[in-house]
Order: sequence, then C-alpha cells, then structure tokens
Amino acid sequence: MGSNRETKRAELRERLIEAAEIELRDKGLAGLKARDVTARAGCALGALYNAVEDLDMLVLEVNARTLAKMGTALRASLPGPDAQPVESLQALAEAYIDFALENRRIWLALFEHRLPEERTVPEEHRQSHSVLIDGIAAPLARLRPDLSPEALALRARTVFAAVHGVVHLSLQGQFVGVPLQDLKSEVRALVEIMARRAG
Repeated sequence: MGSNRETKRAELRERLIEAAEIELRDKGLAGLKARDVTARAGCALGALYNAVEDLDMLVLEVNARTLAKMGTALRASLPGPDAQPVESLQALAEAYIDFALENRRIWLALFEHRLPEERTVPEEHRQSHSVLIDGIAAPLARLRPDLSPEALALRARTVFAAVHGVVHLSLQGQFVGVPLQDLKSEVRALVEIMARRAG
C-alpha cells in the first residue's frame, strides 16, 4: 500500500516537473504560476505541495534538468583528444551559445531564479551547476600546467563567467550587449584572447 502511494507521488512529481518546464519554456520565470502548472499536469493545486515543497523547489528541479541537458550538449561538442586547447574552449563556448539560443527561457531561469534569503539551495542542486565549468578545466590545464588544482578551478570559473556575461547581456537585449548576429564571432574572439593570455 505504502509503495503504491509512493509510486503515485513520484509519478505526480514527474508530471509537475514536466509541466513546469513547458510553462517556463512558454512564459519564462516571471510568468510561472502554480495554478497553470497544476492545470497542465492534470491535478489539483494542493497536489503540488504534496509532491514538492513549493513552486521554488519545482523550479530547482526544472533547473537541474536543464543543467543535465546542457552538460550533455557541452560534452558532445568537445572535439577529439588531439584537439588544441583553444579549439576545445571554442567548441564549448559555441555549444553554450547554441543551447542558450535554443532554450532561452529555461536557460534564463537558471540564473534568474532566487530562493528567499532565509532558505538555502540544497547541496545536490549546487553540485549540478558543475557541468557549466567541468569541460573548461582540462583544456585550461594544458594551457597552464603550472596552476594548482584550486587555481585551475578558479580560472575555469572566470572563463565561464566571461563567456556567460557576454551571452547573457546579448540575449537580454541590453544596450551594451553584443548584437545576436555577432554573438558567436565576438565570443570566439573573447575565447581567443583569454586562451592567448592563459598560455
């Protein structure tokens, strides 16, 4: 009996996550409403709070899925082991841009969503963000074999932040952002400069 109840709860949770992802893709984070999610999932509003803690935690679940998909795309973009480090960094940056362009609203939700100040992000969700920088460390290590593991991890974060900042401003249509038609070429130039300085 208990097992059957847990199975139904898990199925409901999965439906809610899928519904929330569709809502986020359609309306973005600002347009996400619990009633719309539960209506799409085919359940009562109160059922959401039986399956997950609240709407914030549901967004975290969607974000974890987004990060997993992005990680797959980034890994698939990497050239072979004989590729030059800068070639690997360029491939990762281009795959990151493609993912952001193709999944704009759920990509933005990764960086726009904030839990209330009194709550902390669960550790497993923090760890899921590692896919954003995992692939950067190996080519950087070839460019800078002198760096300690700690310094290398910090440099990988800096490289990611630089590329992400350009992409984020561009996709938000900010005045200082790079026009979309020039985004890939400008990011390529940025990666080239960073790689040259790193070496």
